[in-house]
Amino acid sequence: MLTLYGIPNCDTVKKARAWLDSHGVAYAFHDYKKAGIDAASLGRWTDALGWETVLNRAGTTFRKLSDGDKADLDREKAIALMLSQPSMIKRPIVEGDGVLVAGFKPDAWQAAGIA
Repeated sequence: MLTLYGIPNCDTVKKARAWLDSHGVAYAFHDYKKAGIDAASLGRWTDALGWETVLNRAGTTFRKLSDGDKADLDREKAIALMLSQPSMIKRPIVEGDGVLVAGFKPDAWQAAGIA
């Protein structure tokens, strides 16, 4: 079973959910806003994908950070920021048996064996 991590009102997450539904892929949805995220998941994702991929620097939440919070980023600091404000996590993250993908690109998802 796949788990799709994201925020329900995110347009990219909406597109990803519609794509999964249209391809008949079963998944559980994990809402960062309601359920948060744990350090173990972020550690696993950053180990596999790199913290630079998992941290969403393009989003409003990241851009509103102070210069001090944005300075000297490394894996530990990025994880701490994402734990405190899950909106800074790239959306969506899809995780399942042998699958871990950040972002929504249908071709990449199919290449990863999602559908």
